[in-house]
Parts: sequence; C-alpha cells; structure tokens
Amino acid sequence: MARIAIKNVLIMQTEPPFDVSPGDILIDGTEIIKAGPDAAEGEAADKVIDGKGRIAIPGNVCAHHHYYSGLSRGMLISAGPQTDFIQVLKEWWWRLDRALDEEALYYSSLICSMDAIAAGTTSAIDHHASPSFIKGSLSVIAKGMEEVGIRGATCYEVTDRNDGMKEVEEGVAENWRFADEVASKGDDALCQAMIGGHAPFTIPDEGLKLIAQCVEKTGCGMHLHVAEDKYDVIHSHHIYGKDIAQRLDDFGLLTPKTLLVHAVHLSQEEIELINKRGSFIAHNARSNMNNSIGYCTNLPLIKNLVLGTDGCGGNMFEEIKIAFFKNKDAKGPYWPADFLEALNRGNRIVENCFSGRGKWGRIAAGYKADIALLDYNAPTPLVKENAAGHFVWGMGSGCVDSVIVNGDIVYENHRFTKLDAERIYSEARRVAKRVWERADKIR
Repeated sequence: MARIAIKNVLIMQTEPPFDVSPGDILIDGTEIIKAGPDAAEGEAADKVIDGKGRIAIPGNVCAHHHYYSGLSRGMLISAGPQTDFIQVLKEWWWRLDRALDEEALYYSSLICSMDAIAAGTTSAIDHHASPSFIKGSLSVIAKGMEEVGIRGATCYEVTDRNDGMKEVEEGVAENWRFADEVASKGDDALCQAMIGGHAPFTIPDEGLKLIAQCVEKTGCGMHLHVAEDKYDVIHSHHIYGKDIAQRLDDFGLLTPKTLLVHAVHLSQEEIELINKRGSFIAHNARSNMNNSIGYCTNLPLIKNLVLGTDGCGGNMFEEIKIAFFKNKDAKGPYWPADFLEALNRGNRIVENCFSGRGKWGRIAAGYKADIALLDYNAPTPLVKENAAGHFVWGMGSGCVDSVIVNGDIVYENHRFTKLDAERIYSEARRVAKRVWERADKIR
C-alpha cells in the first residue's frame, strides 16, 4: 500500500485530554508511523496531502447501525396505527426487513457505507435482519462495506418472531457461517463478525443457549438490543421471572466483547452487573426519540458507554449533537467532553472485532490509519480545553473533506475516489421503489 504524508495539519485527538496541536502525519501501509511536529520532514511519500487549514481527527465510529434500513428513507407504504413500540416494529421495520432480497441488501450496504464515509465515520458496527434472505446475507453486507472501503462488523439478529425455532436456528447458522468465512480471510477482511440477537423478548432460552455456543466457539462478541422498550423488561419478568441482564448472564453472555444496545429501561442493579462484566452499552438518542421509548436516565452509571444510530444513518457528528442536547433537555449531567469520550470509546469495540490486529482511536504512531480531515475554520481559539465543545457545537459532516481507512484514501475533496457515486445512488432509488412496493403488500 501507499506511503502517505499529511503535512501542516492541526491534529485533534477525540479521547481525553483532547490534545490539539499542529504537525504532520506519516502513514505507511495501514498504520500511522509518525505524527507530530515535522513528522514528515525529509520522508519519502507516494502521496503528499497539504493539510494547511484543515483538522485531522481519528475517524468516528458508529457503534450500532442497521444497514438493512439503508433504503428506508422517505419510505412510502400504508401503515396502521403506531401508538406503541411493538406496533412501530410490526407496521414499519419488520415489514421492511421482510421485503429485502439480495440486491436490495447489497445497495443498502453501499448506501449506508457511503453515507457514513462522507460524514467522517470510518467504522460501522452493523446489526442485521432480512428474514426472507438469511443464508448469505452477512456476506452481501460485507461486500458492500469492503467495496466502499469502510471498516466494520456485522451479525444476524437471531429471533423467533416470524418462524419460531426454525428461524432462530437459521439466524445462528448464518452468524456462525459468516464468522468462519471472516476467519478464513485472515487480516484482509475489513468487515468482521459478531454474533447477533434481536432482543430478549424474541429469543427463547433455547435460542440464547445456541447463541452462547456460537459466541464460545467463534470467539466473537454478542450484539443485542436490550430494554429498548418497557415491554422487553415486562416480558422477561413475566416469562422468565428474572431481569434481562441476569437472564443473559445465566447463559454467560455478558462478557467484555458484548455490545448491548439502548438499555433505556434497565435497572441500576442490571447496569452494575453489566459494568462488572465489562460489557458495552450503545446509546442511540435519535432513534429513542423517534420511537418514543423514553430516555436512559441511568446514562451516567454506564461504564463502557458508546454511541450508535440504530439505523438513523452513519453521521456521528449529527448523533453526538442530538445526544448532548437531549441530555441537557432531560437535565442530565453530561457535557460535550463526556459524549466525545463515549464516541471515541467505540474504537474499543473495533479493537474487539479486529482482535490483536491493531490499535484505533488516536492519531499517533502505532495506530491504524483511520482518519478524517475536516475543513473547519474555528471562529474562536481551538485548544484541548474546549475541543469537545467545538466538536459538538461547531463541527459537522459538512466539514468532512477527506477520509482515510486502513491507510487507503477512500474519500478526497468531498468525492469518493473509487466509486461511481451517481450510478450507485441512481440504482439505489430503483431498488428502493421495488422494496417499498413489496413491503406495502406485507401484513
């Protein structure tokens, strides 16, 4: 791979203490080998980027996405009442995912990956469902990710909601198949595997047992919605007589590689257990508001908090703003620095997925070269003490000029370097229309 020098750029770290300092960045292959004042001085490079007037940050991580939602924007279907969370799922999302086929999933993956890259997101952790196309679906998502050049992981959300244990077994089999496929590629795969589950209320104990076996044998982390709505909590108490976190822990599913999503209605005791096990929880403020499921008032108790979108695109500049302002509206204690730290912590999930293959989340020697270059002309001094405030209040996806993933320039001067974006978006519109027509017939 090429040797890249970025000269005269302002380097801003997005993990505490949010250092901001001018310098150069030297990339060799997939890694940063030097970063700091005069780091590229006298060094040979295949590509030299003039970073004057620009800011380099570690690429953002979307710690929870739904790539199957890529063609849902503005979806035109006839839907019934959506006065509670289960109605929202049944009238909208579960009709969309059942309408997906291989072509639709491929374009969903392309669109989600492209939207994320253009917003400065270099890694996306996907959580997938397509009940009419299970076997092979994760490979299609990976194909789209790798063609665009985004780093990430995907999994199939095991569920019994359409076809009972048969569907559970098919979902587990797809997770296992894809994990084996990724392992066979070695270090070359940009898209890694996790083991997915929809939510505890659609996974019987037999399903959790199968997921636990899959996690143990593959070494992958589990990715699961929990307590997104009160219904999930009530169901666990009613059917199993225990809290959700305890039920998962009984199957050995709370580990340092586990990614739990939403957790809006978990108790303090459950969060304490999750913290003790070292698991991660993804906060998705935008989706929570959209689905009217409430606010996670226990947010400050979560040790390993990360940020996701739950399928509302891959723009983490937008997500962090909404998370911050919703927190303030709810009289929460978090400030921009707290949310920026949570956003950067998504890199720990990336490191779990790419176990032993590198470090992420800083612009420093020895870290993977996943970098976003921003055209942000700060109207006030930008220093480490207020960098998080600039990130939340001033920076945005419109500032993203160029993006490097794994040492490869995938987006430069606001344009994709290796893709015909107009053709892809045109084809996506054609496919979306067909998917909507199909979803409209599903009841």
